[in-house]
Amino acid sequence: MLEELKQKVYEANMELPRRGLVTYTWGNVSGIDREKGLFVIKPSGVSYGDLKPEDLVVLDLEGRQVEGKLNPSSDTKTHIVLYNAFPEIGGIVHTHSPYAVAWSQAGRDIPAYGTTHADYFYGPIPCARNLTQEEIEADYETNTGHVVVETFRLRGINPIHVPAVICRSHGPFTWGRDAAQAVYHSVVLEEVAKMAILTETVDPKASPAPQSIQDKHFLRKHGPNAYYGQSAK
Repeated sequence: MLEELKQKVYEANMELPRRGLVTYTWGNVSGIDREKGLFVIKPSGVSYGDLKPEDLVVLDLEGRQVEGKLNPSSDTKTHIVLYNAFPEIGGIVHTHSPYAVAWSQAGRDIPAYGTTHADYFYGPIPCARNLTQEEIEADYETNTGHVVVETFRLRGINPIHVPAVICRSHGPFTWGRDAAQAVYHSVVLEEVAKMAILTETVDPKASPAPQSIQDKHFLRKHGPNAYYGQSAK
């Protein structure tokens, strides 16, 4: 079942250690088939060196396991909330990449200090609030997803324009049109998180890039008048 999607999600998962975004088993990728209402995710606690496409787990959007002998990722319920809340996305990544985690542990948004950030994220990358004790005890992973959705809705952030979040005291989630793009955004997130830390090391009072330059760099790559890259002939 979903063999092509399994292969793509497997390849996306394997990109995480290649890019230095995960240590041991600290990460996962999923991808969804919207027509079938099913998604594929990495199994829990399986090392990347041992992972095979057939190990991936297939579930529906209510969390029922449809295929696979192994337990799905412990973050599966968070993925489900995000897939249900953001119907435009086709893949999700969670890591504990160190520079992004540093911002989450500080409880701070990642400011848009320059054009590298603005090329991919239209404004700061938000840091979601800590869960309450009640939320943690009731259903930690599901409520992690709800807090992410709450953050985007309360702030009026378009999840396609800012395909990333950092969860307070936890770490980052990214997403995209498919699993591969979600990993791409995870790589970019870690780089801009690092750049932002270096910026504040040079100047603790640094200001975000002017809105005009952020607009230019984001909109030249995204939206109806984008002109970055090669158009189809």
